[in-house]
Order: sequence, then structure tokens, then C-alpha cells
Amino acid sequence: MTTSEATALQGELRMLIDGKLVEAKSGKVFDNINPATEEVLGQVADAGHDDMDEAIGAARRAFDETTWSTDKEFRKRCILQLQAALEEERELLRAELVAEVGTPILLTYGPQLDAPLAESLTWPAKFIDEFAWERDLPEGTAFGTRSWRKVAKEPVGVVGAIVPWNYPFEVAAAKLGQALATGNTVILKAAPNTPWNATRIGRLVAERTDFPPGVLQVVTTSDNAVAEDLVIDPRVDLISFTGSTAVGRRIMEKGAPSLKRLFLELGGKSADIILDDADFEVKLGSAWTVCSHGGQGCVMLTRMLLPRSRYDEGIAIMEPGFRNVPYGDPTDPGNLQGPQISAVQRERVLGYIEKGKAEGARVVVGGGRPAHLEKGFYVEPTLFADVENSMTIAQEEIFGPVLVVVPYEDDDDAVRLANQNQYGLGVGVTSASEERAMAVARRIRAGTVGINGGVWYGPDSPFGGYKASGIGRQNGIEGFEQYTETKTYAGGLPPKGS
Repeated sequence: MTTSEATALQGELRMLIDGKLVEAKSGKVFDNINPATEEVLGQVADAGHDDMDEAIGAARRAFDETTWSTDKEFRKRCILQLQAALEEERELLRAELVAEVGTPILLTYGPQLDAPLAESLTWPAKFIDEFAWERDLPEGTAFGTRSWRKVAKEPVGVVGAIVPWNYPFEVAAAKLGQALATGNTVILKAAPNTPWNATRIGRLVAERTDFPPGVLQVVTTSDNAVAEDLVIDPRVDLISFTGSTAVGRRIMEKGAPSLKRLFLELGGKSADIILDDADFEVKLGSAWTVCSHGGQGCVMLTRMLLPRSRYDEGIAIMEPGFRNVPYGDPTDPGNLQGPQISAVQRERVLGYIEKGKAEGARVVVGGGRPAHLEKGFYVEPTLFADVENSMTIAQEEIFGPVLVVVPYEDDDDAVRLANQNQYGLGVGVTSASEERAMAVARRIRAGTVGINGGVWYGPDSPFGGYKASGIGRQNGIEGFEQYTETKTYAGGLPPKGS
């Protein structure tokens, strides 16, 4: 696929509301921009408050008035119909993701498309039959009354699913798989920078599945105030949000009056702890891979902790890799780093780089816009040395192709520095001794841990963070269960001996 072919794509303009593919009531649209070329790919419906109100109302009716919440076999069939439709359009979706996300096409054969398409819908559909929807408790005796007791799991109700632009299909598939499998109805609010993958899902649901009207809505809008209607409307029971910590805090605030249930997968500044007995050539020779997808990943290990005793050696090993990162045109299968998603995001990343320089960190490689790429929202692969853990670039999420390297004294110091951050999404630990690596990892306040390059990703693996990195988990039993409510039953029994 060439850049011109990606630019020529025609995405779905319409939204899915109450079972129908519709344009915005106002007739408004907004542009979908290719971040690699800065060209307009096409348009998509720009929903207003009245469109969102209709979507919420349809979802509420579908939950309250249809059998969706109780008919498990029907839910499974509809989800698998969507799965089959997506698989049939896999290559169109692949090209679409490269064009609107700017993701290197190489990544679509992994986390951007093929990995989530393989299991994000199928695993929850299968788990419908395996989940403990009911369990019996021992007979109880309270206040002189004998009772049988039972605990049941039921869907929460209406879910507002708000997805980000960095891995939009992956996150949408994970949210939809679990929220729909548990019997909820869903309003999927697409990221305005990457709307077409979501509207494709909406079209396929409308045209190729038996989903009842209102079970799934797909809404696109350029207005954050319209998206916020999901948070403040009492007809919405749960918000499932993936994005920045700042927006997550606002969702908590705005959702408080209606006691909105929340799943928040938020930011990270994940530490990559390299212990002094690690194989530096093997581990650090691939450190440049943090630039993958322009560094636009919340759990990327962008804060490296390197032993002071081997610090200069480590920087010297990493430097050539950063000077030779394959980046540029995302349609080129040889590139691993594409553009930032927008001009705004590019300037944000460059601003962090300037802040790092001003605070005394040393740029080893990169630090600016690439001179050889005239178009596209690109930032050079950047390696920072001599970074203190208190510096802004070590504390805040840059979301760009930037690795900061902080020296530490010993294992205790590494643990202290790793935990000395508001975030707790992930951590990596590398050592010649797995036992030593595990001893360090157990002391880190983070939701995901990779030991010696281990990969925890999968639909059965709960993903989320401690501290300011969020509330709840995506995927796994924990993620499935968070879309449910718990009901306890008790039935009176005759007194013993009667």
C-alpha cells in the first residue's frame, strides 16, 4: 500500500444511532486528516447535543425494553457476526488505520489490528459460557431465620465507551467485546482524530448483524462538550474511558452527581529498570523501539533507570540505535515510527523536549523536527541522558518518540525512583537473575510488569494501572466483571425440625 492509496480511501461518514446509519442532524461534518501527509482523507458526521441525546435514549430503551441483557446466546451470536464481518474487511480496515492513525503498517499485523481482531471479541463471546453468572452461598441463619442465599451477576446498563486515537481499533474492540458480552448497551464515542475505524464498526453492525436497534451506537463529534453529555447524563450507568489522566479526573468530577461507575485507563510514565547484571548489548541495543508508533503508547517504557556504575556504557550502546530508527512513511513496511497524530501533538512533544533541555538534561540524539520530511507531523527519535528523576521529562507523559535515562545507585534506589511518580501503569525489569528481577518488580506500584522482556498482553490478561494511571482493568476476568452489577438473593426456609 502506498501513501497515495491510503489517502484515496473513502471512510464511512455516517454514525450508527438506534439501528440506523445517519448523518448529524445539523448536517455538519469535520475533516479526517492523514497525519503522514497532512492531507484531508475525507469527512465524518459532526454530532451535536441532540444527536448524542438520541443515541443515549436509544441505548437506554434497548437495555430496558429488549432481551439483550438476558439472552446470552443471542448476544454471543451477534458478537460473532460482527467478528466475521470485520474479518472480511480486514485489509480495508488495515489501510484505513494506516491512513487515519499514521500507524506504521507493520504494527497493524500486531497490536493495531491483527492481535485485537483475533481475540478481543471472540474471547468475551466464549467467556459468556464460562463466567460464573451465579453462585450459591452456604445456608445462612440471621435474626432467627434460615435462608438459602445466591449471588448473581447482571449487566450494569448503558455504557459510554470513549476511545483514544493512538490504538483506536484495539481499544474499541476490547471495550465492545466485554461490555456487549456482559449484556450492556453501548454508545461508542470515537476519537475525533481517528473516526473511520469506529464508523466502519457501526456500518457493519447495521448491515451485517442481528444487533437490535439501540444496542450499539457509534457517535463521532469534534465537540468535547457533546462527548461530555455521556458523563453527565443519568441514563448512562458506566463510563469506560481510555485517555489522559487530566481528562480522567474531569470525568470523575462531572460524573460524581450521578454516581457514575467508571473504568479509567489513563496515562503512564513507565519505568524500565535495567539491573547491573543484565546483558546490556542485548537489552539496550533495542531500546530505540520505544519510538514505535511515534512513542504514542500509554504503557511504553519511556523512563529508563540505568545503574550509575554502567551508565556511560549503556548510553553508548543505545546511541547508534536511536540514530538509525527506521521512521517516516507509515505505508513503508520497513518503518517502525510514523508521525505524531496531529500538529498539536507534535508541538506538545517538541515543547517537552525544550523543557528537558532547559532543565539540564542532555540530548544525545534527535530533539527536533526531521529536516528530510517536509510533510507530516514527525518528531526525530530522541534520546535524553543525564536526566534527574525530578525533571519534567521524567515525571510527565510525553507521548512521543523520546526516551529519558535516569541513573540510580542500587536496587533500593531503583525501586525508590520507579515509584517516585504519580503514574503506575507499567514497569519492566531486566536482570540475569529472574529471582532478582522479581524481587524488584514486587516492590513497584504498577499494574503490569514485564520481566526480562516478557509480554503480558492478551484478552485474558487484565490491563490497567495504580495511582493516577486509572481505575479498573481492561480485559481478563477482572475487565469482564467490571461491566456487571452484583445482586444477592435470599429465600426463607422453614425452621429446622419443622
